[in-house]
Amino acid sequence: MLRLMLAIALGAFGLSPAIAEEVSHFTLANGLEAVVIEDHRAPVVVHMVWYKAGAADEPRGKSGIAHYLEHLMFKGTDDLAPGELSKTVAANGGSDNAFTSQDYTAYFQRIASDRLELVMKMEADRMRDLVLSEDDWQTERDVILEERAQRTDSNPQALFSEQKTAAQYLNHPYGTPVIGWRNEMMELTREDALWWYRRYYAPNNAVLVVAGDVTPAQVQALAETYYGPLEPSADLPPRKRVEEPQQLAERRVIFTDPRVAQPFVSRSYLAPERNPGDQAKAASLTVLAEVLGGNPATSVLGRKMVFGTGEAIYASAFYDGLSIDKTTFGLAVMPAADVTLDEAEAGLDEALIAFLSEGIDPAQFARIKTQIKAAQIYARDNTQGLAHRYGEALASGLTVADVQGWPEALMAVTEADVMTTAREVFDRRQAVTGYLDRPAAEEAQQ
Repeated sequence: MLRLMLAIALGAFGLSPAIAEEVSHFTLANGLEAVVIEDHRAPVVVHMVWYKAGAADEPRGKSGIAHYLEHLMFKGTDDLAPGELSKTVAANGGSDNAFTSQDYTAYFQRIASDRLELVMKMEADRMRDLVLSEDDWQTERDVILEERAQRTDSNPQALFSEQKTAAQYLNHPYGTPVIGWRNEMMELTREDALWWYRRYYAPNNAVLVVAGDVTPAQVQALAETYYGPLEPSADLPPRKRVEEPQQLAERRVIFTDPRVAQPFVSRSYLAPERNPGDQAKAASLTVLAEVLGGNPATSVLGRKMVFGTGEAIYASAFYDGLSIDKTTFGLAVMPAADVTLDEAEAGLDEALIAFLSEGIDPAQFARIKTQIKAAQIYARDNTQGLAHRYGEALASGLTVADVQGWPEALMAVTEADVMTTAREVFDRRQAVTGYLDRPAAEEAQQ
């Protein structure tokens, strides 16, 4: 009966009943932390390795090393030819990729569960035995420069975001783009990449996540065989970054580009991150983002600015607390055709003032809590998503208990918690407001 009621409740949101994850956790003698998530519905497995090193750990003047090495990791090892890992995965019907963030770098394969040993053997091989030729590092440096040209330099919204983030963090490395500044990327060398690899790529600086049609005993035995013999690093540096000085005044960024299709105004406030054993504030911020801008039709900004005054065609709020150091809470508004960015910002300010004065509509809050609960349950049905959830959290300094306690933390948030958090975070002295716009007509003609 309970399962039927859950199915009906989730069906109201277009969702289907989900499974509860079976999670095991162990650490090898060399320091490799491992998480196993069982899901025997399909003969598929996701194998991920997360390194606790990202762009924010790079030395000043060497931006882009973390992402650069991510590319170079697909070159050869003492046992694998360049590109052989990916070719082998594809030949066995699987897929593989990697990604870099400010706080971690991750590599993964999705493949038939009876091929887990194959991919684990290859991934373990490149954890300690990467081989870089003179041609490899120069060719791949050209590749990341071209990636920056395509994804950032040719995209005005990406350039705007980059400049705005740099204004948000004057001293902390989160102000440096993950891909790196072009002038510094051009100077990266083979020695830089190998220095980064030898410093951070080690079993005692990594998290292994295996999810799918496996058992904990099977994964632990394979991990002991392939990762177990790898030597840990004896001199891992502590993950302590320089601190951002107290922001005392609002900062503003105005970025114009003739390629801009839709001007908009955005604002970000410095905000607390999720911390081990202390996720209440982050949970409140997560719910606040849903209240203000989650659903375009029912959120505070959507009702007031899109369906109310009509001064915006889109309004949103966003927050992601998975961050080692202080993160941001963001707002964005795309004005209607006859509304200026100044007017859109004024409308945003009015909406926030009204929200802080009037509080939350209880009916809306109840709907949001139900939607969040349904989403958390439904998320358990995605094996790769679960692997990502645990890997990202552990690589960011959280624990398995924190991941498992996150849904409860979200459900414990009250209307009073949200309003208290909003008043704390919405301090213009800790904000960066940005305009992305097209040049004025007279300026464009010059």
